[in-house]
Amino acid sequence: FSHTCNMEPTAGNKVELDSFQVKKAVQALQAYLKSTSNQKQLLNETEQICLLVTFWKIPKKDQTIRIPLPHALRNESVEVCLFTRDEPNMTADQTERFYKKLLTQIGVKYMPQVIPFKVLKTEYKPFEAKRKLLSNFDIFLSDARIRRRLPSHIGKHFYLRKKAPLSVDLTNKHLAKVLDRLIQGTTLTVGNKGSCCLVRVAHSGMTTDEIVENIDATVGTISKKLFMKGKSIKIIHLKSHTSISLPIYTSDLSHLKVLEEELKKASLAKASRKQQKGKKKSGLKEKAAKEAVAEKDVKLDGGDDGGENVKEEEEIPQLVPIESPSKKPKLEDAHRKGSKKVPKSSATKRVQKPKQGQRKMVKKAPKTQQKKQKKASV
Repeated sequence: FSHTCNMEPTAGNKVELDSFQVKKAVQALQAYLKSTSNQKQLLNETEQICLLVTFWKIPKKDQTIRIPLPHALRNESVEVCLFTRDEPNMTADQTERFYKKLLTQIGVKYMPQVIPFKVLKTEYKPFEAKRKLLSNFDIFLSDARIRRRLPSHIGKHFYLRKKAPLSVDLTNKHLAKVLDRLIQGTTLTVGNKGSCCLVRVAHSGMTTDEIVENIDATVGTISKKLFMKGKSIKIIHLKSHTSISLPIYTSDLSHLKVLEEELKKASLAKASRKQQKGKKKSGLKEKAAKEAVAEKDVKLDGGDDGGENVKEEEEIPQLVPIESPSKKPKLEDAHRKGSKKVPKSSATKRVQKPKQGQRKMVKKAPKTQQKKQKKASV
């Protein structure tokens, strides 16, 4: 082993582990586990060894990173469950037999128990049945074609216990290798609710060199596949479920200066964008003002040449009142002054003009007079 384990991640997330420090931490943890595992040795149980990864920032998005390991975490006795889709024109039993035959033909090392989607919906619908299913298996796999339909049927406890099914393309030509890598490897779930996450890398039954190689592979894969840009990993600790955390990597404090510079650059970029937007708006306003002034000048120039014609066109002719034919024309002033008013007789006073809307009342002559008038006319 060289003094430093130089991995080949992206330039922003480059992590250099001190192999001497890693080996020292592993040996200290193994000594602690041996002193506290007298009861577990009787039951042939091994304790999990994990890496606690702390980031500088809380991730913005959730991410699941699959990590292949050079030394398998699980034994051949591991319990694996595989959720498959319902094959057309097949019952649940026929579907289960079909996939078991397929897995034996390709030579899968870890034979999973096949559960068709129809069986999951019917037999594992009660809450107690889901809890038993969760406790009976160590790892869950799912057909990629039904991955989106599983969360509503398996419940939230699979995700809280970090046993969410890993999707597998069952139509892959190299299906046996894919399944073995998934079962032998490990997964890191990066959440957006905190800056720390835990990943299993080994168990107490491994040798020191095997644990160190798994740690090296895990850190390299995490630094390569992280969505976060720049130096994102702050501290890495090695621990078991019952031990204290032993630091194996600490980021340089000079990284804080890099973060400050990035923040300054981001703030300057925002300020420049705002200035550009303000300049664009002011330029548009100036253009509009210039166009308005030009329009006014054009109107004034047109008024000097033919202003009288424009005024004449704009003037509206006045309406002259027309005298009604019922009224008599007014006499001249001179004649009006010379003439005297004639007193109206009592007969004329009695006869009044009918008002509008009223019928004229005409007195009819007696019948004898009407007859005389007709004879005279004849």
